[in-house]
Parts: sequence; C-alpha cells; structure tokens
Amino acid sequence: MVNVQEISSSYFFYSQLTTYNSRLTLLGDFMNWTREAEEAVSKVPFFVRKRVRKRVEEEAALAGAGEVTLDHVKTCQQRFLNRMEEEVKGFQVETCFGPSGCPNRAVAHDDLPRKIEDLLSRRNLRSFLAEKVTGPLKLHHEFRVSISDCPNACSRPQIADIGLIGARRPNISEEPCTQCGACVETCREGAILLAGKWPVIDWQKCVSCGQCIAACPTRTLQEEKSGFRIQVGGKLGRHPRLAEELPGIYSPEETLEILGRCLDHYQKQCRHGERFGEVLDRTGMKEISL
Repeated sequence: MVNVQEISSSYFFYSQLTTYNSRLTLLGDFMNWTREAEEAVSKVPFFVRKRVRKRVEEEAALAGAGEVTLDHVKTCQQRFLNRMEEEVKGFQVETCFGPSGCPNRAVAHDDLPRKIEDLLSRRNLRSFLAEKVTGPLKLHHEFRVSISDCPNACSRPQIADIGLIGARRPNISEEPCTQCGACVETCREGAILLAGKWPVIDWQKCVSCGQCIAACPTRTLQEEKSGFRIQVGGKLGRHPRLAEELPGIYSPEETLEILGRCLDHYQKQCRHGERFGEVLDRTGMKEISL
C-alpha cells in the first residue's frame, strides 16, 4: 500500500533541498555577512575557517536568509562542535587565491587541486585514521595539503603535511641585455645584480617567483623550469614544526607522484594518528623523494 504521509514528507524534503541548493547556487560568493558575524568567524582557527564559513552560509541559506547574521554563526557553531567527528573526512586540501585572479601567480595549474582531492579520496584516510586514533576523530587529525601558486604562500604551505609553492626558475639566455634594470627593480629578494653585460642571479636568495622573467623586456631572462616547490612535514599544535623543502622544482605529474610516495610512507609508518612531520622525525625522508 502506498504511504501518502511518507510520499508527502519525501516531497517536502526534496522541495526544501532543491530550494536550498538553488539559493546556494545563486548566492555563491555574494552572500552578505553582518559585521558581528564576520568578527565571530574571524576568531575560528584558520585551518577550519573556510569550512566553517561554508557551513554558516549553508545554515543561512537553508533558513531562507539573504544575509549571514551572528545567530546563524552561533547555531552552526554548536552543531559543528557537537558533531565534529562527522565533519572529519580524513584530509583537507587548501588553496590560495589562484583562479580568482591573483596577480602574483607563478604557475597556473587549475586542475591540480581536483587531482589531489581524487588521489586523497582513494586513500580512504578517514577509515585509516579511525583505526589509528584512540578516541573520537578531530579535524587536526586530517592529512593536510596546502597549495600556493606563488612564494607569497597565502595558504600557509609551511605548516601543512604537504605544502606546494608555485615556482618559475629564471635562466640567463643569450639574448643581449640592455642594462635597463627592470629585473633588479622587480626582484623583492635583492637576488639580481647587473654586472658587466649580463644580469647575475644569487641563487641563495632567489625564491623562483618568476617576476623578473615577466619584467625583462629583452627576454634576457627566460623561464628555465616551472612547477612546484614541495615542502613536507609542517604542523602546528603543542610542538610546531616548519615543513622541510625537497630540493628542486617539480612538474604537476612529478608532484602527484611525490604526494603518492608521501601517503604510502605516512600510512605505513603512522602511529596513533600522529602527523606526517612526526613520522618524518622518526624515519627521515629518503623514501619520499624521486
């Protein structure tokens, strides 16, 4: 027999869900926040702030509001704290401005975050952590990958398990230099000098931002290699640890291969849900380099 009440309830839920998703699509990044709501969310730890903002906007949209208020923040906060374990998916992938038009981008590989998400998803890290961690899972247990498209490192790759920093390494070509000084003026690191007929690069200072390449009008400075600098083992907490950088600049394909090696090593050696940096302190890094 057809249960009319169940059909009615299902239809109501579907209708609400459709309206909710439509509102999120329409609002996108344009939902307004009150000053009080913004101040409240600014106090949330930065490594979950983006996720919390999304949840708060979903809360406001579901309530039919066109603006996020402090009440929405408080409601979402209680739900978030009481049900944190449900929020844990085992990993996080953070990015900087990137596709939104950051003028400092050294590289543009907009599909890399999706590929990294796919790679991490296949590892079933939530189940892995549930077996390793004693007690409930927390967000700080998640394996974090942070991607920054330039050395400004807005997404804080230095304190993630894996940090990627976009890089363009310059090379001095055979094209004549006019000694215009554009490269010297552009370099914020003071890594370029004009000596004789050619620029001289101090590689100890160069961070491979690529700005000098773009500034050079004669193409005396050209790109030698572009890709990502890779940093591993960063974390905060009681015993903070800055990530260590692997030597070289890696293509997106090489970057994914190294990430796979890091995950292999992490899942093989991790004890009690410890962070990747703690694993590397015990084991060293010889197994993760190409």
